[in-house]
Amino acid sequence: MFCVQCEQTIHTPQGAGCTFAKGMCGKTAEVSDLQDMLVHVLQAVSIYAKAARTVGIVDAEVDAYVPQAFFSTLTNVNFDAARILDFTKRAQAYRDQLKARYEAACAERGVAPATLSKAANYQLPENKAIILSDAMSMALNRDKAKIGEDVLGLRLLCLYGLKGAAAYMEHARVLGQTDADVAAKFHDFMAFLAEDPTEVAPLFQCAMDIGHLNYRIMEMLDKGETDTFGHPVPTRVNMRPVKGKAILVSGHDMHDLELILQQTEGKGINVYTNGEMLPGHAYPAFKKYTHLVGNYGTAWQNQQKEFAAFPGPIVMTSNCIIDPNVGQYADRIYTRSIVGWPGVTHVEGSDFSVVIDKALSMPGFVADETPHYTTTGFAHNALMQAAPAVIEQVKAGNIKHFFLIGGCDGDKSQRSYYTDLAKSVPKDSLILTLACGKYKFNDLEFGDINGIPRLLDVGQCNDAYSAIQLALALAKEFNCGVNDLPLSLVLSWFEQKAIVILLTLLALGVKDIRVGPTAPGFLTDNLIGILNQQFGLKLITTPQQDLEEILAA
Repeated sequence: MFCVQCEQTIHTPQGAGCTFAKGMCGKTAEVSDLQDMLVHVLQAVSIYAKAARTVGIVDAEVDAYVPQAFFSTLTNVNFDAARILDFTKRAQAYRDQLKARYEAACAERGVAPATLSKAANYQLPENKAIILSDAMSMALNRDKAKIGEDVLGLRLLCLYGLKGAAAYMEHARVLGQTDADVAAKFHDFMAFLAEDPTEVAPLFQCAMDIGHLNYRIMEMLDKGETDTFGHPVPTRVNMRPVKGKAILVSGHDMHDLELILQQTEGKGINVYTNGEMLPGHAYPAFKKYTHLVGNYGTAWQNQQKEFAAFPGPIVMTSNCIIDPNVGQYADRIYTRSIVGWPGVTHVEGSDFSVVIDKALSMPGFVADETPHYTTTGFAHNALMQAAPAVIEQVKAGNIKHFFLIGGCDGDKSQRSYYTDLAKSVPKDSLILTLACGKYKFNDLEFGDINGIPRLLDVGQCNDAYSAIQLALALAKEFNCGVNDLPLSLVLSWFEQKAIVILLTLLALGVKDIRVGPTAPGFLTDNLIGILNQQFGLKLITTPQQDLEEILAA
């Protein structure tokens, strides 16, 4: 195996990357190799999807499947080798169908089919052992010695960014948001990467184009969520348990949260959010459910302790699952959609009866704990409503700076930086936060500036769109560019969604972003130097040093 896609990757004197029997995430070499094979076959599907469009064939089912299956290869999503292999076989079936339709359409038009690459026509062996043997030749670093570390790093930047975009496409699709033009561009990028490009300039342009595409995808996802559930409103959420039977919902999928709330209504079961589901409390559609009682736990890396102590079943609606056997709760965690763990019950369809029955059979919480609250729901609609008051306070000199401190959380000790930075931000500054990185400091009291809360929780990682909208609105009001605002972005990354959001910000021209806690293992010093030169991208140092530089600029 070779995997270098997340922040916890192994670093050795020979370089970065998990290359042993098991990755740091718990992914086995077998699963990793099968995921590489899945990516290869999905790229073949995209090559034919691109070719098919030249003869008027657009298959919406294929357009939906490719990013969905691609999503399964992100960090902490699917660890089940059998399901990854099933995804791959289904992908090949789609490729074969598209190939046949494309060649038939060419014949009808009296034109010869285009000569496509060897990658487009790879045939999956029947024998799993041979598949795994073939997968070794498809390792992402297979030609590192020939192309060099910088080209490999750019390829991986594009591939991992595209994985993040695929995840957001799937989240949007679940909420009814699809776009044939977006799908076409996605296939274009997959097909381009399938050709193993070696030129720096086209690869760098591809990374920026993926960022632009993701901005459109985040817009689609935002529309899907707000059309379906309403615009989030600032909402206080209890972070402590209350007495009663319980179900915990984690991941990102608000549609699943709604289904669970509907099916548990009147059954005496309390529903809690976890991790990136916390912003769900702010959507108007969920406020009628009085049994949505609060949020339990913190970020993904604390699952094995927090889930082990939760006295009810847990539903993982999307990424962020880690080994449930460590905390001995594998018999009461349920996976959905593209999520998978060997031996864990997977819920198909929209019937959560098995989860509800499990909750009714378990004790739940025996007593209320003293409530402790955090506030979420400052998405773009709420931010726009607050903008006039914020602008007034800026003009009055009461608000002097904005800090966006957020992104992925993780378990490295260096991540205390984000807590310390938030604590050290001057009292005349506002802090925006999003994604699970908020758990580093969202239990702290930051007070307000003349009624405006100093800590504004924008929502999930995909709600970076809302933060961008606020920045654009402020820039318009003050007749300046976004980079001229007293706005500083200090981001924490862990996996591929964070990578594509970074690409989105860079593609939009946002400069002087700070990223940590460490540099992505696939980015060489040369590439980081280029990003610094072109965009002012910096790695974090210490809270004190970074604050001094930010405020002196």
